Amino acid sequence: MTPTASLREEKYSSLADKAYASIRDMLIMLDIRPNEPLDDDALAEQLEMGKTPVREAIKRLEVDRLIITYPRRGTFATGVDITDLAHISEVRNLLEPLAAQRAAERASSAERQEMLDLADRLEELDLATTSNYDLMAYDAQVHRVVYRVAGNPHLEDALVRHHNLATRIFCLFLDRLPPVDSHVREHVELLRTIAAGDAAKASLQASEHVKSFEVAVRSVI
Repeated sequence: MTPTASLREEKYSSLADKAYASIRDMLIMLDIRPNEPLDDDALAEQLEMGKTPVREAIKRLEVDRLIITYPRRGTFATGVDITDLAHISEVRNLLEPLAAQRAAERASSAERQEMLDLADRLEELDLATTSNYDLMAYDAQVHRVVYRVAGNPHLEDALVRHHNLATRIFCLFLDRLPPVDSHVREHVELLRTIAAGDAAKASLQASEHVKSFEVAVRSVI
């Protein structure tokens, strides 16, 4: 089982939701490269489903700014503009600490245990055999858990969208970055802080995590 599969939530309410999640992850992890055309038929075949859920997913991904459709030209993955990093970080610097704080305040007993279990799994990773690509897949899954546990669907939607865009930028420079294990390891402490219900500390850790992401990217551009 791959890291992405092992951490991805597998429950979907429809085929369109499943198609959306699968194509979204291909886009943010750059399995579909920036400015690359999307082929409905090929995606449907790859995902082993009909074209209708794929087309529904593509409409949603346009709203997320991950793809763009040009009349008479087709549908493409959006380009990655490094100048967007400052704008994305500005939003995340405000909202990530809030999400961590709310998650610490609102998490149920089951959700706190879920985060502790996830922290344990991250800590047990063999960094010698885990690629930066797989570590970024874990990063995405951890953030999604925190956003969900925060209990505010509007906050969750905004953060998922901006984290997706940030991950695309990170992945674009992944081969030039030093090992990102320390970036992902920060999640171990954050998850445990949230599980412990320490809202103030969780907020501070989330803020420092976002800032370290921007510093890491800017160091190689």
